[in-house]
Amino acid sequence: MKISSSFRSVAVAVIAAAGISFATAAHADSGTIRFAVYKAAFFVGGTGGDGTLTFHGRRYPISVGGISGGFAFGASKTYFRGTVRHIRRARDVTGVYGAAGGGAALGRGAQVIVMTNDKGAQLELTGRQVGLQVNADLSGMSITVR
Repeated sequence: MKISSSFRSVAVAVIAAAGISFATAAHADSGTIRFAVYKAAFFVGGTGGDGTLTFHGRRYPISVGGISGGFAFGASKTYFRGTVRHIRRARDVTGVYGAAGGGAALGRGAQVIVMTNDKGAQLELTGRQVGLQVNADLSGMSITVR
């Protein structure tokens, strides 16, 4: 009987630990993100910039890079801010995000965009753009947590 009650105790402990582990894995958090990107384009465009991810009260520096193709020309700087959802740790933000869009800015403009990476991290961003930019293109953006 001692072996069976010991086995039962261990089995209950393992099942309880597995349940806690699965509950933690299913729980995803959100954070805030801010970054500025510079974009220059003449049909093919490039984007680069940096910013900060704030997650669980800690700030993480990020780098942003990208490329776009389609009808695009001009140069601009856009300041983005927003929420990143469905992340379990800061490095879940790292990845490639794709978007199709269009717009124009002469002097100042505004943007709203929602993008998702391959890990399921979702960016919900608003931005204010400064410069001359006209675009109807497909673009990809890569974010790296440094």
